[in-house]
Formats: sequence, C-alpha cells, structure tokens
Amino acid sequence: MQKRIALSSVLVILFTTAAFAQMGGGSRPSPAASATCDLGAGKTIKTDYSSPRMKGRKIYGDLVPFGQVWRTGANEATTFVPSADVVVGGKTIPAGSYTLFTIPNADKWTLIVNKKTAEWGIPYKYESDELARVDMKVSQLPSPVENFTISYDKSAGGCTLRIDWATTRASVDISAK
Repeated sequence: MQKRIALSSVLVILFTTAAFAQMGGGSRPSPAASATCDLGAGKTIKTDYSSPRMKGRKIYGDLVPFGQVWRTGANEATTFVPSADVVVGGKTIPAGSYTLFTIPNADKWTLIVNKKTAEWGIPYKYESDELARVDMKVSQLPSPVENFTISYDKSAGGCTLRIDWATTRASVDISAK
C-alpha cells in the first residue's frame, strides 16, 4: 500500500512538473520570442530568440562586451530562417536555416549569419561556418528598452531588422533577391 501511495505521489509530481514546463512555467529569465518579416509574394523571414531583461544592469560594454561575438539574445543561438533568397546588408543569403550573431561596438555593429544551427550560442567557435558578415547601423533610442527585442519593420525594399535593448538600436536592411 505504501509503495502505491509513493508511486502515485511521484507520478503526480512528474505530471505536474511536465505540465508546468510546457506552459512556459516562467522558469526562464529570458523567455522565448520571435519576429517575422513578410517580404511579399509568399517570401518570409522568421527569427526565434530568447529575450533577456536589463534588470538595472549596464548592457553594452559591460554585460555584453564591445568587440566580441555575442549570441544576440540569451540561451540558444538566435535563428534566422528566410523562406527565399534574401539580400542582407548587400550580401546574398540563400533560403535556409541559419543563426545570427553580432559583434557590438559603441559606434558600429557587425551582423554574422552563420550556417551552424542548434548550438547554445557561446562560446563562439563557428568562424568556419560563417556565410556572411555585414555592417549594421547603430543609433540611440530616446528611452531605455528593458526587454531585448528583435523586430522587423516594413521598408520600401523589404524589411529592416532592428535589435533594440537598453538605449541602443542596431539595424540592417533586408530585401528579397
């Protein structure tokens, strides 16, 4: 009888834990987020990332060091999945699944599109898998952004990829090929 009660208790705990984990459970301090770009004619880009919070920390030049490859978010590496060939900052990226990394600096950022997927993100040891490195524009936001955010804004020629966090915005233009 005691074994049945113990087994029942264990099963209840396991199912409760599994259900809580599937609901998101709030256990990740940097929750999952995504952004999409509609380039028209059925062509899209989907980006999945984890969104860390500022929590009163100094971000760029401290938590995220200048001049070093950053996974561009938290947890697993940020994905970049164009359904068709695209041009990112002047460089052609074929349809497929990639990861995005960046090298932040105070005045200029570099976006790295990498062919290696499904990695944790750091340490960065994927130079041989790089497809492209492109320059990003950097601007200051009028007020701090607490949640790291990747978004796409529709532009005349396609979309602009924007990365906003703290008081910094890094951006690059993307168009269908």
